[in-house]
Amino acid sequence: MAPVWVSGGKEGTSVISMQETTIDSSIATTRFACDLAQCKGACCTMPGPKGAPLLPEEVEEINKALPVVRTYLSQDHLRCIDEHGPVLSSIGGLTTTCYNFHACVFVTYEEGIAKCAFEKAYFKKELSWRKPFSCHLFPIRIDQGLRTHLRYESIPECQPALNRGRRDNVFLSDFLKDALTRVFGQLWCQDFDAECSDERQRLTNERSQYTLR
Repeated sequence: MAPVWVSGGKEGTSVISMQETTIDSSIATTRFACDLAQCKGACCTMPGPKGAPLLPEEVEEINKALPVVRTYLSQDHLRCIDEHGPVLSSIGGLTTTCYNFHACVFVTYEEGIAKCAFEKAYFKKELSWRKPFSCHLFPIRIDQGLRTHLRYESIPECQPALNRGRRDNVFLSDFLKDALTRVFGQLWCQDFDAECSDERQRLTNERSQYTLR
């Protein structure tokens, strides 16, 4: 099914409608590339009582991975897991446990940079599961309703990523291609890539017409 345009995006943005999913066009047009040296992994250490949002099926993956990732976690984080469990369940849904109202309990630090213990084990080929979808997709968020909706969540801590994206001319949709492919599949992403290119060209044409007026 080919993607089409519909109106009604939040904050004045247009929305791409693809199959059973709508996507804010800012995902196609925002330049973004993580700069861990500058942000220090801030998305993994956001203040608050909850960690990363989880799908129900991801709880089993976390429990299976726990014996492996424990070796990468600090004693403080291990005590938090032992006392409260690795996953929290609330009215708002499932999340990873948060340590000290600050960091996801699965954060491990390398030279002052917060990194994911699951991903660390994954790249060492100790796990086949990389990390929760919500972490892999960030700063793209998924809202569930009558249709699945993807939106770009802008936070001040990601300003270094915006700076690097503009400097290196990397778009958010390209930077997160692996994550989007993992969640939605290769065929979906091929359609989405084409739609992103069209949207960027449309904006370029609009700016050119405005300049000529």
